Amino acid sequence: MPSRRAQTTQLNDGILAIDTEYARPLQDASHLIVESGRAAYVDTGNNDSVPLLLDALQQKNLDVGDVDFIFLTHVHLDHAGGAGLLMQALPNARCVVHPRGVAHMIDPTRLIAGTEAVYGVEATRQLYGDIQPIEESRCDIADDGEWFDLNGRVMQTLYTEGHALHHYSLNDPSSRGVFTGDSFGVSYRELDTVAGECIFPTSTPTHFDPAAAHVSVDRIMSCNPEQLYLTHYSRVRDLDRLAGDMHAGIDAYTEMALANKDADDSQVAIQSAMAEYLKSRAKAHGFQGSDDALQAILEIDIVLNAKGLVSWLQRLKKQGV
Repeated sequence: MPSRRAQTTQLNDGILAIDTEYARPLQDASHLIVESGRAAYVDTGNNDSVPLLLDALQQKNLDVGDVDFIFLTHVHLDHAGGAGLLMQALPNARCVVHPRGVAHMIDPTRLIAGTEAVYGVEATRQLYGDIQPIEESRCDIADDGEWFDLNGRVMQTLYTEGHALHHYSLNDPSSRGVFTGDSFGVSYRELDTVAGECIFPTSTPTHFDPAAAHVSVDRIMSCNPEQLYLTHYSRVRDLDRLAGDMHAGIDAYTEMALANKDADDSQVAIQSAMAEYLKSRAKAHGFQGSDDALQAILEIDIVLNAKGLVSWLQRLKKQGV
């Protein structure tokens, strides 16, 4: 029996949001989909999140044998770091992963090395622990447009690049919703105001592609959803406005990067511009908290978004653009 109690939010249509407690509360969500006694997880958090995910299963009076799928929207470790350990606890589950990501789940060596390059070796170990591989025989490669059946509830994997080359979103017609991973940005509940949700893109290293990111936002909206389930953080609903904000944000990131590409230290310059942009967005949206509180909410995104934009500029330079 899990020793840690999960903080969960019951949403519509058999969907439970689980706080993975990655980095800080309300930063990273896994979602449990329950359909007539069978279940699936969408994203997992890290190894430390696994007891929470199992506790959430118990909260719904379900057993580890009742889980049929783990859907990994992409293999960044805040989304998939706990997948190997969780799979060890779920005897009947299959892991659904993008073809570009499956090798990293079977052998996470390169994935760990890439994460260490972004976060550093010590921080990676502290954040993610000992990443466990998943047996190849238990992995299902998600084709673009493929349907998966959870006890009669059919859900469709749609490739949504721009944040990562190995990214898909999960269209769930039963809830008129889409589980978007990071392809529809980040919307923290602490930034909600009377104006609704506040959203911004995430350009985490190393695959940020603004053109593809625009396409992915439009592809998600083409499903005509009533709500989206983001990993950071959970359900948003004012979708026409938020889609416009996402497109504007992608363009702002592009302009920010290009404006600072010749700076003496582009990482420092872009990070400063990113901090100003995100904080001004939150305040314009009506955030009433202190500057310190806002910094605590946004600091991870400020640093990683800037690193991702530097990586994008480096790719452009290699391409001679």
